[in-house]
Amino acid sequence: MRLFIASPVILDDYTAIREDFEGIMDGKWVQEENLHLTWLFLGGLPNEKPIIEKMKNIPALKSETNIEELGYFGRPPRIFFARAEAKPLYDKAREFKEAGFDLYRFKPHITLCRIKKIHDYKIYKEKLKEYREITLGVVKKEIVLYRSILTNKGPVYSSVWKV
Repeated sequence: MRLFIASPVILDDYTAIREDFEGIMDGKWVQEENLHLTWLFLGGLPNEKPIIEKMKNIPALKSETNIEELGYFGRPPRIFFARAEAKPLYDKAREFKEAGFDLYRFKPHITLCRIKKIHDYKIYKEKLKEYREITLGVVKKEIVLYRSILTNKGPVYSSVWKV
């Protein structure tokens, strides 16, 4: 089974973000109910019990964490994301490491879209600037072990265990 550990997120107006970038770029947007901050992608594992045992050593986040701006990964950009407030999440990442998880190259972000093409980089960059220093939503306090099933309509996530 495909497993990953994540915290659910709530964006204040995901529809507005999508509409603002419509016509500027093409890509596959994440369904709003699937938005999350990934702590660790575990991949295919035969049994979730050892993961749950490790997760028992990690407390939930102390509070919801703000989502602060938009960004991208790759050259050319391939992943369009919302960036979460870093400090409380890096602190939590250390707790994951202490519990025996390897969060190699952890970057606190929420994937919004897998970019296929940007039609106008200048307009794209200008639009990104409009989202600087604006609170876009929150990362919720809970930490969840999810099962992911890939379907022809996209992934379906189900909660296996929650901190």
